[in-house]
Amino acid sequence: MVRKVHDLESGDNSSEVPSSVSNSAIVPQVRELPSETTLLTNIQTYFSDKKVQIPETKDEGFSFRKLWAFTGPGFLMSIAYLDPGNIESDLKSGSVAQYKLLWILLSATLLGLMMQRLAARLGVVTGLHLAEMCYRQYKKVPRVLLWLMIEIAIIGSDMQEVIGTAVALYLLSNKWIAIWQGVLITIVDTFTFLFLDKYGLRKLELVFGTLITVMGVSFGYEYVISKPNHYELFQGMFTPWCKNCDHRALLQAVGIVGAVIMPHNLYLHSALVKSREIDRTKPSKIRDANLYFFIEAAIALAVSFVINVFVVSVFAHGMYHTTNRELRDVCMKNPSINATIFPDNDEYVDADLYKSGIFLGCTYGLAALYVWGVGILAAGQSSTMTGTYAGQFSMEGFLNLQWPRWKRVLFTRSIAIIPTFCLAFFSNIDDLTGMNDLLNAIMSLQLPFATIPTIAFTSNPQIMGEFVNGWLNKLAAILLSIVVIGINTFFVTQTVQDLSLAWPWLVLVCIIGVLYLLFCIYLVLHMAVSMGWDSLLKYDFVNNFVIGPVNSSLSVQPINYSSLKRVNTYVTDKNPDCLIEDTVRVDTSKH
Repeated sequence: MVRKVHDLESGDNSSEVPSSVSNSAIVPQVRELPSETTLLTNIQTYFSDKKVQIPETKDEGFSFRKLWAFTGPGFLMSIAYLDPGNIESDLKSGSVAQYKLLWILLSATLLGLMMQRLAARLGVVTGLHLAEMCYRQYKKVPRVLLWLMIEIAIIGSDMQEVIGTAVALYLLSNKWIAIWQGVLITIVDTFTFLFLDKYGLRKLELVFGTLITVMGVSFGYEYVISKPNHYELFQGMFTPWCKNCDHRALLQAVGIVGAVIMPHNLYLHSALVKSREIDRTKPSKIRDANLYFFIEAAIALAVSFVINVFVVSVFAHGMYHTTNRELRDVCMKNPSINATIFPDNDEYVDADLYKSGIFLGCTYGLAALYVWGVGILAAGQSSTMTGTYAGQFSMEGFLNLQWPRWKRVLFTRSIAIIPTFCLAFFSNIDDLTGMNDLLNAIMSLQLPFATIPTIAFTSNPQIMGEFVNGWLNKLAAILLSIVVIGINTFFVTQTVQDLSLAWPWLVLVCIIGVLYLLFCIYLVLHMAVSMGWDSLLKYDFVNNFVIGPVNSSLSVQPINYSSLKRVNTYVTDKNPDCLIEDTVRVDTSKH
């Protein structure tokens, strides 16, 4: 009997399997076993050949050495909570509702931590990130739709980064670098940052840590010199109500959710945790990794939350119920600052990144303006890199395709830059910064396409084994999804009413809204089956169109992922036309 194998990991051509491999060593193959070694492409992600080793410790208790080894992915993930879109959402919430929406920011951050924990657990337990698991669990059409939705979120985030960086350069150069020129500069700086990962993963993580520190110092400086009311700050943070809030405050509260919990960030975090060397043959090692990654993510999000609170407080103290004329009069005392940005009227200031920098310069001196610009620049640059990696992971996972990073960056950055450049060149800065609300709304609309798959996979015992979600996690995650979809529905309804669209456009919006809800229902059905709602399988629609291309039940042992090397074995005996697919168990530790 001749046995020929094709190694899916290396992509080598067929070769003979030694006859010494016994039949008992061959086990039936699930069509696509989720495995860290079941590579979809021959090119791996940037950390594939330089994973961080986890030190062994004598004590079984908590170890700071281990925590340091696991530190990195959570802070890279947390940068999405500090991108220019978040910063603008923070300052707007402060100027519109003072401290009254801080409890929304705190709640959104805690919910974000819960979802990030689930995404990280998926990557740790299975060795596959979220997009790779989607490739194995969804039919082709919904999988491509999911990819498109995540791409929209990534491009929207990229536009916010472009805008933030351009505004920062405009402020720091005292208008010498025009907004449209700053938009073009973001092309160059993105490719410059792409070379950083050539110097090692830990050094790259150190760069991100430095940028977060710059943001903390910059926005912390603004917080100290503005001297906000600490009592009102803590009252707003822990009082779940918004007394005397108007329609603008309500819409801003919805925008906070879309700005903080970013859909592509779940895909990013589930991939970043693969940068650590974890022995999945030992459940104790997986538990350790889950614990330390959670602690690190909690610390990282706590840091990002404090920085966000700095920004909210500064503008809650200085711009709440402040009119354009009041700020214009203050700025007229400093001729070097552009006071004309504030119209000569008694309307409340419509805050944005640029106006906020001018306000700080007029109120607290030029140093405050430049420090603000440095903080915004750090936010834009750091989120540019994490967005690039999120896009890379998304493309390679959903499409079984991996482009070189420069092609990937050129693709997404071009899509983001073209409309942004046109606005910057043919319009004014108000139009450019005003896009942030729309982009945050887009982020919020894409959230179910990240949260529902994450909940589905981490609640499937045949994917997660003993690390499957408990009932409390399932309940909390489901409630989060319901709240997000409900908020999105309300937000779109309010936006459509405010726009007063003509009936053809209204019909188009209604059609898109119905399709959006139907796709959410489709994903919810898949999630219900993954959670064990077997009664749904009696319906032909669920069996034919919802259950993924692998198997509805994955008969695998998650803790054995790292010890199996899967190959397709083609067995030809008397009948050469007979083709059988098997999986050969190979001890990879010997190779």
